[in-house]
Amino acid sequence: MKNLLYILFFLCFTFHGSAQNLVCSPQDREAFNSKIRTISDLKTQDIGRTMVAVGKTFIGIPYVAKTLEIGETESLVINFQGLDCTTFVENVLAFSLMVQNNEKDFDSFIDHLETIRYKDGQLNGYSSRLHYFSEWIANNEHKGLLKDMTSQIGGVESTKAINFMSTHRELYPFLKDADNYEKIQASEQFLKSQSICILPQDQIKANEHLIQSGDIIALTTSIKGLDITHTGIASRESDGRIHLLHASTGSMEVEVSKLPLTEYLKGIKSNTGIMVARPL
Repeated sequence: MKNLLYILFFLCFTFHGSAQNLVCSPQDREAFNSKIRTISDLKTQDIGRTMVAVGKTFIGIPYVAKTLEIGETESLVINFQGLDCTTFVENVLAFSLMVQNNEKDFDSFIDHLETIRYKDGQLNGYSSRLHYFSEWIANNEHKGLLKDMTSQIGGVESTKAINFMSTHRELYPFLKDADNYEKIQASEQFLKSQSICILPQDQIKANEHLIQSGDIIALTTSIKGLDITHTGIASRESDGRIHLLHASTGSMEVEVSKLPLTEYLKGIKSNTGIMVARPL
């Protein structure tokens, strides 16, 4: 029994590059191989179309919250069995980059995912993860992976104190650690000095024609201390309208929203608008 537990532990926790711990079950490793076979012919002339094509291969995967909150130290978690809205976008972007670069190996996927998920592309503890999605956009723009398009499609500047994590410490198990808590507070203090652009909800329909399939859509909110509540990928469907391809908390699975984005957002009381980021 002891040997069996050791083998299972080794399969799930391995070391790779700068990632201190890699969490990937045998089932997820096989799911990666299956995904590579599925998406190998999806390369298009622009990464936006690739994003939508890759994203739709995840349709039906269950929505599962907090899949990254594993163990006692921050690990690079790979989980294709359940996705939240952010891990869905991260996985789609990582696989899309692989398609565009003609890559098929697991190590390349690991490198892309770590680059996307962590500040300046390197896992260095819990606070290095890009927890706030407005910072996720800004940091990945700095890496050259995407461009924040919000100001170019009618967005307006917004400043807001971002401190939801530190003011709701009880919701985040890793924040029981004093060092993690202090580092998150420091990150929030930095974000306090950074303004973001928001396309207000009542301006989205008029500017919808400027949103492209494959753009990353982040839903801004009136909730105190929080910047973004949800994210997904823009997909222009057969009705000519932009819909949201996302890991939905409504259907509890990855889907394309039945309503166009504008109408979908009207059903979210706290929504104030969106941010739009375009993969490069």
